Amino acid sequence: MEDNKTWSEWSIIGGGIAGLTAAIALERAGITATLFEAADSWKEVGAGIALAPNAMAALARLGVEAEVITAGNPLQSFSILDEGGRCITKTDLRRLHQQFGHENLTIHRADLQGILLNNIVETTLIMGKRAIALSSTGEEQALTFADGTRHLTRYLIVADGIHSPIRQQLIPGSVPRYAGYTCWRGIADNTQLQCKDTSETWAPGGRFGIVPLKQNRTYWFACVNGPKADPFFRSCQLEDLHRIFRNYHAPVRELLLRTPPENLVWGDIMDLAPLDRFAFGNIVLIGDAAHATTPNMGQGACMAIEDGELLGALLSERIPSDAFILFEDKRLKRTRNVVTQSRRIGRMAQCNRPFLVRSRNTLMRLLPARMNEIQLKRAYGEIR
Repeated sequence: MEDNKTWSEWSIIGGGIAGLTAAIALERAGITATLFEAADSWKEVGAGIALAPNAMAALARLGVEAEVITAGNPLQSFSILDEGGRCITKTDLRRLHQQFGHENLTIHRADLQGILLNNIVETTLIMGKRAIALSSTGEEQALTFADGTRHLTRYLIVADGIHSPIRQQLIPGSVPRYAGYTCWRGIADNTQLQCKDTSETWAPGGRFGIVPLKQNRTYWFACVNGPKADPFFRSCQLEDLHRIFRNYHAPVRELLLRTPPENLVWGDIMDLAPLDRFAFGNIVLIGDAAHATTPNMGQGACMAIEDGELLGALLSERIPSDAFILFEDKRLKRTRNVVTQSRRIGRMAQCNRPFLVRSRNTLMRLLPARMNEIQLKRAYGEIR
């Protein structure tokens, strides 16, 4: 074997939530893998994420739910507000907790990543390895990395995100699509504000979400319609957001004022048009590499966790090629529904024509509260 070429029977590319969950699940199934992550080190990147009962149930089956609950902030309710802070709809999440037996909670992405890493025992983790190409040599797959090295593997789990070059090689044309709006995210000090309620404000000027976290922190996000990769949006600072959201209700402005500039993260909102397949012989796509979704249902990380846990469960009972096909069969329809519905909700939430906004808000106020619960139950799916 060439000096720049290595080999392992099982390999995972991508050390995000999907890849780390899959590594744990494979270990539970008696499989030891090598995981390659593009970043040079595990950094505290990202902001807050939501974990719904479907994700918590999967984490429970992996034995890590209790740790996540300790690090997370349980959600009591979720409200949609108008620009003045008046309630449009409110959902009691405690009722859903009682029905499903698992909580809705929020957690900082770095905290979840740390918990998942701490539960990986046998998997070999290799940093600074971004996979850029794949070729098949008989039953083996040959990965080429950006640094010029190569790796041979028999079974490959592709979990390297929405921009996965391996997915685009397997399915030409499967490029990310722009949702029509951009997003800023931040973590603010909640010590003085004491924000306790989770909400989204839907207004013509843009959408603003407030999500309390543990340790006196509040995660917020702000979405504005506009062109893809807009230079102004790219260069926006907190003072620009102060102007954009200056007429919004409290504590929107206060959260922006209490956000350190280094905590501001920007990016256009993207997803993937639903794919027709995830399994390719001894190769399988999971997480955002397979079904990246807009964040409007809070199901992106949940789908990734479901993927990893289910894959491990199937591999504990079947040969890999059969497990990959069954995984595809179980996940295609579910993830397609989430991607489609999330994109639809985003279009409704980002409506910026005043007359349509008023009509939407009036109709939503007239809907029975149980309709919101029904929509959430559909998102959670049939919890195993």
